[in-house]
Amino acid sequence: MLDWTKKGLVFDTAQRSVGGWMRHSALTPTPYRINDQLIRVYAGFRDGEGVSRIGYVDVRADDPSSVVHVSPEPVIELGRDGCFDDNGMILGDIVDAPDGLYMFYVGFQRVARAKFLAFTGLAISRDGGERFQRMQEAPILDRAQGRNTIAAVHSVIREGNRWRLWYAVGDDWEYIDGQPFPRYHIRYVETDDLTKIPRQDHVCLRPRGSEYRIGRPRVYRMDGGYVMYFTRGNVTGEYFPGLAYSADGIHWERRDEALGLSLSPSGWDSRVICYPALIRQRDKLLMFYNGNDMGLDGFGVAEALQTQVEGGIRACG
Repeated sequence: MLDWTKKGLVFDTAQRSVGGWMRHSALTPTPYRINDQLIRVYAGFRDGEGVSRIGYVDVRADDPSSVVHVSPEPVIELGRDGCFDDNGMILGDIVDAPDGLYMFYVGFQRVARAKFLAFTGLAISRDGGERFQRMQEAPILDRAQGRNTIAAVHSVIREGNRWRLWYAVGDDWEYIDGQPFPRYHIRYVETDDLTKIPRQDHVCLRPRGSEYRIGRPRVYRMDGGYVMYFTRGNVTGEYFPGLAYSADGIHWERRDEALGLSLSPSGWDSRVICYPALIRQRDKLLMFYNGNDMGLDGFGVAEALQTQVEGGIRACG
């Protein structure tokens, strides 16, 4: 069990936003190592209408509470009108590949008879992550039987020539006090061609008890297997991370009690903690995460000693 120490709000959108496209929120903060001195945190920043565009915040690796630079504009534009990503985008994952830096992102589209649709796109950067170009206008993970509303990749590991993808799958809605909320669970698929992802996949985790959604899986290799951080929501309004372990990345055992993180008594993460993503920094692990209202105030960071994990988490930057 890791013992996380919170270091506070890193990026405060009210204080540090750099334009109307970054009016509020910093959704699904996803760290990527630039070099020994800098960690880049990609996130989805919302404008005044709630439409999210992907940008980044650079922080000092040895002092992740210290912001060095904020992207002056989005790193990728919204999709063309009518496309799956024409009404917002959030981060899925960032992965190094031989031909560039791959960004897996979730594109949102509004339709008449559902709150939204969310499917996965792929963009590639060849300038170190300053700008990304779509591989195609269509999603690489689109709707299929059982995933008619959501197919959102949030974790990708490249092992040899194989791509391993963990994603949230949604097909319907949970109505709470008359308002629709998406229902989803976590599945897994692998492929050697990102343009031909198989439709046949594997269920990793489903909601249990009063939960109606479990998603945003972040998977890391560790000695002896894999660890997954995810976010779960129940019908009473709780939205909080969970933890699971696996020997093969497909079959998982939940151990939420080993998370080692709790709500603060007051402030920006006193009601909700969600969307944790990890990166290794020397003998520590850093966790970037959102708080109340799914990142309305920005994102914060917590740290834990890497030595607290037997064998250590390896695939974590």
